[in-house]
Amino acid sequence: MEEIIKGLDLSNNERMNQNKICVIVPTYNNHKTLKRVLDSVLLYTANIIVVNDGSTDETHQILGDYPQLAQIHFPKNSGKGMALRKGFKEALRLGYEFAVTIDSDGQHFASDIPLFISEISNDNPMLLIGSRNMMQEGVPKKSSFGNKFSNFWFWFETGNRLEDTQSGFRLYPLKHIPKKYFTTKFEFEIEVIVRTAWKGIPVKNIPIKVLYDPAERVSHFRPFQDFTRISILNTVLVFIALFYIKPRDFFGSLKKKGIKKFFLENILESNDSNTTKSLSIALGVFIGISPFWGLQTIIVLALAVLFKLNKVISFAFSNISFPPFIPFIIYGSLKIGGNFIQSSKPLFFDSSMTFSDIQVNINQYLVGSFILAALMSILFGLSGYILLTIFSTFRNK
Repeated sequence: MEEIIKGLDLSNNERMNQNKICVIVPTYNNHKTLKRVLDSVLLYTANIIVVNDGSTDETHQILGDYPQLAQIHFPKNSGKGMALRKGFKEALRLGYEFAVTIDSDGQHFASDIPLFISEISNDNPMLLIGSRNMMQEGVPKKSSFGNKFSNFWFWFETGNRLEDTQSGFRLYPLKHIPKKYFTTKFEFEIEVIVRTAWKGIPVKNIPIKVLYDPAERVSHFRPFQDFTRISILNTVLVFIALFYIKPRDFFGSLKKKGIKKFFLENILESNDSNTTKSLSIALGVFIGISPFWGLQTIIVLALAVLFKLNKVISFAFSNISFPPFIPFIIYGSLKIGGNFIQSSKPLFFDSSMTFSDIQVNINQYLVGSFILAALMSILFGLSGYILLTIFSTFRNK
């Protein structure tokens, strides 16, 4: 142990102390690699918190050789998420503001810790995730597929693209991540980065080295159980993103910038082509007028993603069906539908019309609304394309 202390990199250790950074090592039955991981981290800092997640192997005896380290021992296995949550809480109690997390299975290199330190900024906190080269030799195919799957949903839920969302080698800004969580297992590492991104904290990748040694590495990932929990979590996060986060961000940006500035920055001056913008307008108008009451947001965003259109523009124009316009949309739908479907009870468009009358003529309304939606989407799309082209012409002069 004395040799390790003597070999401590004082410059990095000093920087970690100045920035109040600790290293959290969650471990569960990794006795083959735990000592090597701890010794390698000790070369950079003594600010280490080890969370023993109910290990049943020789972990407890190994940790007995490191009395100088902060240690938390669970009586039984509670899951990596719970271990990290407990580690975060202890780090805050000890006065740390940042925590680097490193797995105890030996796949990460402590020599990459300085990469995380160099990125730290107290003025602009961010959550950093070590990005592994998933194409290198030895990377399990299931890990590569799982990472791509996770990356897609992170992008869908936050709008941010990352190369690696599953790496456990990370740096967390402890005071800027959520305080309460729903998950306790592997899926916690997805929940925390998505919800941190929703708070407006940047989530970035930095390249790291990785080692997959089948002779030493022990994986506790259970494909069926953990994939099921991850799928359920993503379902919940997608629902929250579509019905709360996306509208919140949209109206927040609209309120902050004002309608004129928002229109200029998010629509006229976005990097998308005029064709993409006009198609996004058309999609928004079509979904907004169509009879998908209560589902417009999730449908328009899903289709915008599917067809690679501008989500902000599509969502903005889907709000064509906001309350003041609804009576006109219903009236127009019924009027148009009446030309195609005859009703046993004619509908008179005057003050005597009631919702019961509309229910009797529901087929007339449905057909009419889709026709109206198609016509208006074409009109808005073409008008948008013409106006955007004119704007582009004047801007480029």
